[in-house]
Amino acid sequence: MSAHTEPVLPAAFDDLLHAQRVWDTELPAFDPEPAPPAPLPPFHAWFAEAAAAGQTEPHAMSLATVDAEGLPDVRTLLLHGADERGFHFATQATSAKGHQLAAHPHAALGFYWPAQGRQVRVRGPVVRCTPAESHADLHARSTGALAAALTGAQSEVVGSVAELHRAADAAWERATAEPDTEAPTWTRYVVEPDEVEFFQGDARRRHIRLRYRRAGDGDGDRGRAGGGAAGGGWTRELLWP
Repeated sequence: MSAHTEPVLPAAFDDLLHAQRVWDTELPAFDPEPAPPAPLPPFHAWFAEAAAAGQTEPHAMSLATVDAEGLPDVRTLLLHGADERGFHFATQATSAKGHQLAAHPHAALGFYWPAQGRQVRVRGPVVRCTPAESHADLHARSTGALAAALTGAQSEVVGSVAELHRAADAAWERATAEPDTEAPTWTRYVVEPDEVEFFQGDARRRHIRLRYRRAGDGDGDRGRAGGGAAGGGWTRELLWP
């Protein structure tokens, strides 16, 4: 809260909260019957439709992990790719989420596109990409992304805002002068989905939920979000909202 922000009393907050509306716009229909047999094509389609509908940052997603005590943790970050291997993102391996994934390599992702009243939920094991893939991932992004990767030790305690600014400025200068510099702890990860759920909201609360679950054992193909191999196919289920 900034120094000039007036405090909000609990009663006023409750009034403000309850005054908020949900889906005051016309939402698209979703017929699950003709949906493809694997979740990757509808994800690509929904993502493109969210972007076309003007959804701000449609590639933003929640990443949920568990800590050393098995307690849940969640944060928002950006999707870096969605392909036959799974859903890609990147972070510092030395960050809190990096340590959590090293100890418990499973995660859940959540996308919410309110412009169309849609959600997509993903659950599955997480694998690390190769160092070459991680390097390419970082250097395909902006100078700011490289500078952020070079700034301090993510998730560690910083002494002051001034210290943060000094480190960030120095990292930005280095990223500008040395655009090919290494950030050794930057790591690209892939969530290999075991479950993908598509949720289409409805103003009358007749929400449509279509869940894809990986069928059979299929360990050799579990990372293929497109499915199609023996043992690596998908079961589709319609869920009560």
